[in-house]
Amino acid sequence: MSITAIILTYNEALHIARAIRSIQPFVDQVCVVDSGSTDGTTDIAQRLGAEVCTHAFVNQARQFQWALDTLDIRGEWVLRLDADEIIEPDLAQEIATKLPGLPADVVGVNLKRKHIFMDRWVRHGGRYPLVMLRLWRHGHGRMENRWMDEHMVVWGGRTVTFDGGFADHNLNDLAYFIDKHNRYATREAIEVLNQRLGLFARDEALNAHSASFQASSKRWVKERIYNRIPFTVSAALYFVWRYVFQLGFLDGRSGLVYHFLQGYWYRFLVGAQVMELEQAVAHLSDKAAICAELSRLTGHKLVPQSEAPTTPDVDDQRLAPRH
Repeated sequence: MSITAIILTYNEALHIARAIRSIQPFVDQVCVVDSGSTDGTTDIAQRLGAEVCTHAFVNQARQFQWALDTLDIRGEWVLRLDADEIIEPDLAQEIATKLPGLPADVVGVNLKRKHIFMDRWVRHGGRYPLVMLRLWRHGHGRMENRWMDEHMVVWGGRTVTFDGGFADHNLNDLAYFIDKHNRYATREAIEVLNQRLGLFARDEALNAHSASFQASSKRWVKERIYNRIPFTVSAALYFVWRYVFQLGFLDGRSGLVYHFLQGYWYRFLVGAQVMELEQAVAHLSDKAAICAELSRLTGHKLVPQSEAPTTPDVDDQRLAPRH
């Protein structure tokens, strides 16, 4: 079974060699889609045998879908890997051993991701395992069209889960972590406002059949329950749930830093940005005008539903490419 890996990059010289080397034992083709790196990322990737192209970045979902629609993908299976992620040797062996023997009705493979923070595995607080669909048969998957929390979804068969090591291990410092999550918060605030105001088409393809049960159930809880609670309450409750009831306190001092920043500060920041943006557009009623104002405030080009293309159904196996 041949495998093509797709990695999106922007100034990932610190990580890209590690990511590529972790998949070289079992991947036949590595495609790197860069969005204008200036730190030598593309040179490193090319030296390691990757096929590199450059494409302007809008958001993660559109960039990855562009790669699926445009690249010369030669593998029978496709692997999605972030530049700061690693496939550990036991999972590399599991993929090489099990993938060729999977029955034809299996179209996707979920992987169990661990998070490494300050060089320590965050084992508790509901952070392991994070079950994510990252490997699928070419032609049976697409990326959700979302500004944040986008997932790969598949159709035409079922998914299975592999158990080997798969790690998110970013080597940058806390300043980078905070800046990244500040940008994430803006994108997630856009999704929350869209949920409330119905500004543009929402991609609802994620479910237990198209990806993992864990991913679909977490989204259901977030969108149906969490987002309807005032953020001044929900962020605190979520942190207590993770840190106390899901045993996050067992992750030590670095775990406290992680759970506080990612489980409280980030969730509070999302809520605060939603509040700020809601106030900024409260005087507007036309959806096109609201999208225009939000685009100005966030720097992201938002298109109202009347102007946006219809999101295809993940169950339609004649799915057309989306750019």
